[in-house]
Amino acid sequence: MRKNSIKNTRINAEVRRELSQIISSEIKDPRVDPWTTVTEVEVAPDLKTCKVYVSVLGGEESAAETVAGLKSAQAFIRRELAHSLNLRNTPELFFYADRSIAHGVEMVHRIEEVTKDLPVDEPVEEEDVLTDALPEFDDEDEEEQP
Repeated sequence: MRKNSIKNTRINAEVRRELSQIISSEIKDPRVDPWTTVTEVEVAPDLKTCKVYVSVLGGEESAAETVAGLKSAQAFIRRELAHSLNLRNTPELFFYADRSIAHGVEMVHRIEEVTKDLPVDEPVEEEDVLTDALPEFDDEDEEEQP
């Protein structure tokens, strides 16, 4: 099975959905933040390993604690995943903190900082844009058409 095959994509989505449900409802570890989101899952084509990227609402410290809590509950999560999915092999789970959302917010702030000194054009009203784009017809042309 290739890495980007349709089957692998479906398995990734199913594993992501099941892991999200397991983490949100069945993990009782106080280190795991209640606002933990599984952002991405990459199951290897041979179904032996799985990289799980989680995002946590909070700082870097909260994300590190959540990843540590998930790593300690790895055997439980893998067993629950095996019960809920019918796969030949249940992959070994590796948890990573996903910084993509925080990185995106940081980039937006940087762009705003750079563009705050640029002059702003006057906003164009939507009606003006629509009427300028339409071709003009004479009333006489409309009457002559059958």
